[in-house]
Amino acid sequence: MREFNIEEIMELLPHRYPFLLVDKIIECDGEKHIIGIKNVTINEPFFQGHFPGKPVMPGVLQIEAMAQTAGILLTILAGENAGIPYFMSIDKVKFRKVVKPGDQLRIEVEITNSRVTTARFKAVIKVDDAVVSQAEMMCMIAPRDSGE
Repeated sequence: MREFNIEEIMELLPHRYPFLLVDKIIECDGEKHIIGIKNVTINEPFFQGHFPGKPVMPGVLQIEAMAQTAGILLTILAGENAGIPYFMSIDKVKFRKVVKPGDQLRIEVEITNSRVTTARFKAVIKVDDAVVSQAEMMCMIAPRDSGE
């Protein structure tokens, strides 16, 4: 099992602040399983408008955190010269509890089916061992555009 710090994550994903939603990887087998962490703080820019006086992390950003965690695993699987991970589809999304400032998201992703450049995943986000959201999704690796 391997861990990744934020610098290593930024080498694998193109996302940057304020849209990088994985702070570290605490477990990765490099094959089918990965666990990421997102520390939710009151300083998140989305809390200004969602919702003033009662901050709640938007569900769509929870889904994005799942997709980014899956993208890290897919990039690792694709190898050193991998392209960019893209979110392709999502199914069976459920939001079970509200995510608030101070929560630490534990993002658990498991590959259920994979091919050369695509994979299907099941993802669950937990806070203090309670499931707050879950989804099934599909991601792909597309070639990096060299800009030439």
